[in-house]
Amino acid sequence: MTGSGAPDDRIELRGLRSVGTHGVLVEEQERAQPFEVDLDLDVDLRPAGVSDALADTVDYGAVADVVAATVSGPRSFSLLEALAWHVADAVLDVDRRITGVTVSLRKLRPPLAVDIDTVGVRVVRHR
Repeated sequence: MTGSGAPDDRIELRGLRSVGTHGVLVEEQERAQPFEVDLDLDVDLRPAGVSDALADTVDYGAVADVVAATVSGPRSFSLLEALAWHVADAVLDVDRRITGVTVSLRKLRPPLAVDIDTVGVRVVRHR
């Protein structure tokens, strides 16, 4: 438990992949590229743990759909920081029971002159 008395429960989504047109370079804004997202949702899981009912927890399928739509959606961002911030906002809007979210966002094939697999950011938001 945290100092506030709230449980340290979370729902974890790992490796959500979606394509989008985000970046500073013109080629990044014109050609879709792959992104990967990991999420930690701060949620009190006690009600679902007791009831075993979907209605007592956050539907992670709905969360995944919102994240994929944000990454692949019509709005483009120059910075990963801005995209991650908007993903976090969208996740918090899915369900009031999500009290916080950590978004780890990676561009899988960044256009750099060095051999690198990914670049990414992590943002943490709380209500």
